[in-house]
Amino acid sequence: FSVPCSAILSSYLLGERLNLLGKLGCLLSLVGSTVMVIHAPEDEEVTTLEEMTSKLKEPGFLAYAAILLALCFLLIFYLAPRYGQSNILVYLTICSVIGAFSVSSVKGLGIAIKGFFAGQPVLQHPLTWILVITLVASITTQINYLNKSLDIFNTSLVFPIYYVLFTTIVITTSIILFKEWVTMTVVDIIGTVCGFLTIILGVFLLHAFKDMDVSLGNLPQVLQNEQPAPVTRDDKNILIEVDNSSIAPEDKPKVFMLYT
Repeated sequence: FSVPCSAILSSYLLGERLNLLGKLGCLLSLVGSTVMVIHAPEDEEVTTLEEMTSKLKEPGFLAYAAILLALCFLLIFYLAPRYGQSNILVYLTICSVIGAFSVSSVKGLGIAIKGFFAGQPVLQHPLTWILVITLVASITTQINYLNKSLDIFNTSLVFPIYYVLFTTIVITTSIILFKEWVTMTVVDIIGTVCGFLTIILGVFLLHAFKDMDVSLGNLPQVLQNEQPAPVTRDDKNILIEVDNSSIAPEDKPKVFMLYT
């Protein structure tokens, strides 16, 4: 619900425009999310911190995490100071990349909380505190750059783009870390991909046509109106037509003044 809620609330509370295509984009985002949930893979059973530790130590995830960290440092220290104020993708990519670590940390802390109430010595396990530090650092970074993005760019654009980027990173992290997609059928894979593409289409409609004045009331006029091609005028020679409205159109002489 983050995409339609942020778009609708920004329209009512912040005075930002949400036209007919934007509303259609919000609807498509909800439909795509529903399809993704229906075809989502089953959660892999990870019940102890030892099992979580073994998954975090796998070479595939370590290489993936190293790539994400390198990309994050590149964005924060090089691209953000230069292009963050003008390109909406810079800050949102930072939030999305960091989101991979926050989601993994939440998953591990959920296991730790279950173990704590089950009487397991989770507080003595070093992974618990590593996950807590990682979660605090990642969420703090996400909030920082998300607020910077909201200060500069339109709210109805920030959250949909952030949603798509964040979801893509989380799905990739889930594939690599928990291998939840291994047991999926072909139908579920196609359904999940189609749902995600539907979300992207909805976000595109919300983003690409945000400045168009399109509603159900003026939709026929928008489709019928054709804007005439603009006349290109020379900078040095400007032709000005001076007409006399008191003379009939068929008898009206035309006087042209040429300035050079």
